Amino acid sequence: MSCGLKNYAAAYCTGLLVARRCLTKLGLADMYEGNTEVDGTVVSTEFNGREHFVEEVDEERRPFRCVLDVGLTATTVGNRVFGALKGAVDGGLDIPHNHKKFPGYDKEAKELDADVHKERIFGLHIAEFMGLLKEEDGDSEEEDRFSLLFAAYKAADLDEDNLEDAYIATHAAIREDPSPKHATSAKLRNKESTVEHPKKYRNQIRRSYKQRKDRVRQKKAHAASAAMEEDEEDDE
Repeated sequence: MSCGLKNYAAAYCTGLLVARRCLTKLGLADMYEGNTEVDGTVVSTEFNGREHFVEEVDEERRPFRCVLDVGLTATTVGNRVFGALKGAVDGGLDIPHNHKKFPGYDKEAKELDADVHKERIFGLHIAEFMGLLKEEDGDSEEEDRFSLLFAAYKAADLDEDNLEDAYIATHAAIREDPSPKHATSAKLRNKESTVEHPKKYRNQIRRSYKQRKDRVRQKKAHAASAAMEEDEEDDE
C-alpha cells in the first residue's frame, strides 16, 4: 500500500510487519505463524497455568512475549495503536491484552462485535465512505471533497471495490517476505548519498559561561573601536 498510511488498517499492517520481522530474526517465524484467519477476535491459549496470546504454544520454545507501551497516546476505544497491537498479535507475538479497546466493543453490553473490528482491519469503513461520497454525483462540493480526500487512492487505482483486496494482498506480502527493503537504515543511506540537499537550519551550539563573557567583551571592544574611528573622522 502506497497511500492511507495513517488509518487503523495501516496500523494493523505495521504491527503485522513488526511481528513477522521480529520472529524471523529470532528463528520463531515457523513455530508461531500467528492468526492467518483474521476475524477480529482475541486469540489466546493457556499453557502451564499461564495465558499466552497465541493459538498454540510450542513445548520446546515459548512464544516471544512483549508488553504494549502506549506512551502518551490516548487509550480510547478504536485507537490506531490497538490496530498495531492486533496486527502484532496476529503476526505471532505474545502481547497481553483484552478486547475492551478494539473497535466494535460495546461498553454497556460488555462484549465485542468482531465483525466491526474485522471491517476496520480491512479498511471497509474507508471503502464505505468512498462509496458514500461517490453517490453524491450531483453535488459538485462532494465531488471536490472526494478528489481532495482520496486523491492518493485514485492515483493508486484504489476504490471502494478493490480496497479490501489490496489490504489482503498486503498482509500476504508481509507474511511472504517481511525483510527490510534496504540493508541499511534511511539515516545511513542519506548520509552516504551524493545528492546535494538544501541546507537545513540548525540551532547554534550552546556556549559556556566563560565563552559568553568573552563574546560580550569582544562586542564591547568592537563597539569602542568603531566609536573611536567615528570620532577621528569627525575631527578631520
